[in-house]
Amino acid sequence: MHQVDQQFAFHRLARSWPRHRWWRPLLTALLGGVFYVVLLLLALVTGLALASLTPAGVGPYFDALSVLDLSNPVMFAFTLVSLILMIPALALATLIVGPRPLGLLSSVAGRIRWGWLALCAGVAVAVFLVNLAVSFGVGVLFPAEAEPLPVPPETSTLIVLLALSLLAVPFQAAAEEYVFRGFLMQAIGSWLRHPAFAILLPVPLFVLGHGYDPLGQADVAVFAIFAGWITWRTGGLEAAIAVHAINNMTIFALGAFGLVDVNSTEGSLSGLVLSMATMAVTAVVIVRLADSRGITRTRTVTVWPALEPANGIPGPALPPRPATDTDRLTADRRPIDG
Repeated sequence: MHQVDQQFAFHRLARSWPRHRWWRPLLTALLGGVFYVVLLLLALVTGLALASLTPAGVGPYFDALSVLDLSNPVMFAFTLVSLILMIPALALATLIVGPRPLGLLSSVAGRIRWGWLALCAGVAVAVFLVNLAVSFGVGVLFPAEAEPLPVPPETSTLIVLLALSLLAVPFQAAAEEYVFRGFLMQAIGSWLRHPAFAILLPVPLFVLGHGYDPLGQADVAVFAIFAGWITWRTGGLEAAIAVHAINNMTIFALGAFGLVDVNSTEGSLSGLVLSMATMAVTAVVIVRLADSRGITRTRTVTVWPALEPANGIPGPALPPRPATDTDRLTADRRPIDG
């Protein structure tokens, strides 16, 4: 008896589970939505219960939640928690419906590759430092492009905002990646083979979740396409999580010091061009590192054909060797290092 190996790219990992059925991703989405609403209500009730124990009562907290102001620690914390809760909601739904193991949502290795994530975070830090320097230069050379800075917050507010930016924002970024580049890419990939569908179809949903003007939404779309492609290209969410987290941490940390307006919904042409250049450079560096370090981008699943009966009664023919499911994009057939 000969074993048969089949390879699955990241967006096709749902099909590597033997019990996969076409309807399972739909059920996962439905169940995950129910879990998310329940968790969100529990978090809201818990927060209000804790607020009622304070001398000011719940009044100031209701006032803070009535206005979308991310420079307000209460609204900022609520926004982050409401996004982070997508992680346990998706995890619970996936554990019940599949696919399994749960770690397939993270990478082809069935887990987060922490060393690779740390390396990608280092790349993101270096690239975004250059990005900040260029942005500062643009603001000096073209003052009309620079937005007026908000008033710096009080020290106590600064500490809370900075702590949330450094400790909670990475989980917020990871939550969005697990939903849009993890679950949605694999759900679409379970139905449509070509990776372009899995990369591009979630982009409009991701963009609609950000209330910016057209230029700002175009900027978000650039990141979404980058995140989807780099996830497929490296076989996991690590790079997308790292870049997303470093980007958001930088913005909100600067916002905590009053250096940027975290409530701004307006994009700019120069910002869009700079974002495109930043994502392109980041993609090239990460892909070269992935290739040089042998980062696995497919998952190999071994299939054992059925044995012929010992009594000589003919059984079903052995299945043919399945085609390799690497699903490479046409552009990826050219040497990246060339």
